[in-house]
Amino acid sequence: MRHPFLAGAAVALATAVLAACGSSGGSGDEGGKAAAASSTPSAAVSSGSPVAGPAVSPSGTGAPMPSTAPKAPAGDITPATGSFTKKQKEYLTDRVPKGMDPAAVLQTGQETCDRLRYLVKADRDIAVGAIVSGEVADAEPAVAHLCPQHQDLVDRAALGYADGTHEGAALRAGRYTAPSPTRACSWQLTGANGKELGSGSSDTGKPVEITVPEAARALTSTGCYAWLPEGDN
Repeated sequence: MRHPFLAGAAVALATAVLAACGSSGGSGDEGGKAAAASSTPSAAVSSGSPVAGPAVSPSGTGAPMPSTAPKAPAGDITPATGSFTKKQKEYLTDRVPKGMDPAAVLQTGQETCDRLRYLVKADRDIAVGAIVSGEVADAEPAVAHLCPQHQDLVDRAALGYADGTHEGAALRAGRYTAPSPTRACSWQLTGANGKELGSGSSDTGKPVEITVPEAARALTSTGCYAWLPEGDN
């Protein structure tokens, strides 16, 4: 039986392990350094896509960089020593604010890969849920360029739903499971004109399954953490 807060605990433990063990400093998902980037739950209204995390400030304090900050030209993205691989350069393109060490930006992507690797070892569903909820932020570009072996996690997460309200084109019919809900998990499905099609709650912390019918127009959930697609969704 999964603990209701297993997902959050796993992410926190991954951070602690990485901080204690450091890193090999290599490329791919074996790279990265000690501290894993902190993560932010998804917003209340979402399309189900992973939530992008903030960049680290040039001072190294972890303060978010403005998303509109001017980016360094591709030709200026060079490390102080050594060189970047082709995939690392692709990851860094249009991601390095002017005046910032590109190695620091690369480190955040490598840490994302490290966290996914750790979570997969603990529980694959929890790893996917962490991407859906945004606890592992900015996973899509990191996986695409730095640890492509985890692409299946990102693909499945793209079809899932974090807590909040999902409606219209963002809602797809099918079966979904919340693998690690809290003990205050509740959900509601509504159709045209707000007609309730189904609702429920769970205080056990055990996995919960729902079926979103074709007639559904909105799914709202609270405390369920993340809904993952099952079967042919």
